[in-house]
Amino acid sequence: MDRESFISIGNTILVIIDVQEKLFRLIHEKEKLLDNLIRLVKGAKVLGIPIMLTEQYPQGLGPTLPELMELLPGITPLPKRVFSCYRDGKFRGELEAASRRQVLLTGIETHVCVYQTGIDLLNSGYGVHVATDCVSSRTSENKKLGIKRIRMAGGKPTSMEMALFELLEAAEGERFKEISRIVK
Repeated sequence: MDRESFISIGNTILVIIDVQEKLFRLIHEKEKLLDNLIRLVKGAKVLGIPIMLTEQYPQGLGPTLPELMELLPGITPLPKRVFSCYRDGKFRGELEAASRRQVLLTGIETHVCVYQTGIDLLNSGYGVHVATDCVSSRTSENKKLGIKRIRMAGGKPTSMEMALFELLEAAEGERFKEISRIVK
């Protein structure tokens, strides 16, 4: 595996897709998902990783969960109507402006918006890493299928903890201590 396959602090952006109140209630293992998302967001902030946030039709599905929004002051969710975030011009513009080529994907639903976003990103030359413990669907079968299809297309599975330590790169310094506290 070449070094370009790894996520790095200077080349990675965290994308949180559609973790909204009405949809979240129906999600498989939602408490575990939220716990892992919170830890990943906290870790990304420690490491200075930029974060993007989307909402699918917020008028119908409601806002992003308040537990996430309180961790993201200054980040405005990007509303969308398309399943693939990449097909939304405002999202694509913000992603391009961030100048990051590795995308760490999280959110719901794995087999719809996360999957379609991942495929479009891969087809556009981005590296895609799916935090498998930070995505979900209404059923475990659809979660597994979405991850499998992204992987078949060239995306790379990871986890919250694996991603944070891969970004960190070394077991030293204050950031290592903070990340260690977050994942434990």
